[in-house]
Amino acid sequence: MASNRPEKVGEQIRIELTQLIAREVHDPGIGFLTLTKVKVTSDLQIARVYYTSFGDAKAQSETGKALTRAAPFLRRQIGQRVRLRRVPELEFFYDASIAQHDRIEQILQELKAEADARGEGAAATEPRERSGDCGVPASERAGGSDGAKPPGLKHDDTKD
Repeated sequence: MASNRPEKVGEQIRIELTQLIAREVHDPGIGFLTLTKVKVTSDLQIARVYYTSFGDAKAQSETGKALTRAAPFLRRQIGQRVRLRRVPELEFFYDASIAQHDRIEQILQELKAEADARGEGAAATEPRERSGDCGVPASERAGGSDGAKPPGLKHDDTKD
């Protein structure tokens, strides 16, 4: 039976680390960052902290180095704030999935802009009606209710 304790501990560590980094870590190398998730091993010995940060590759590298320098301090603080027998080792990893999602979104926006420029915008995404069906109710296109005529029409009315 799988336990969800590592997930609960990981979420608590993420909350505490977010507060600690925002309020108590004064390293200039740590830029604006977001902790996306914390995965704790099943034996609660290692916490892998995933983060994103703004900036180019150099800024991201500096943020990673600063987080590694701050890891002992952060681990001590986590030990004081979260009740655990043994505080997990903190490992920091840049989370590239957010950047990948942004890139996919950018590509989709470019494709949509190209389709709009060619005049295929909404017409390409909406289903087209079949020719000859315009203005005819769906019940009559499909044969209606067993071929019955709409009320008020008789066989004699069609041949005037």
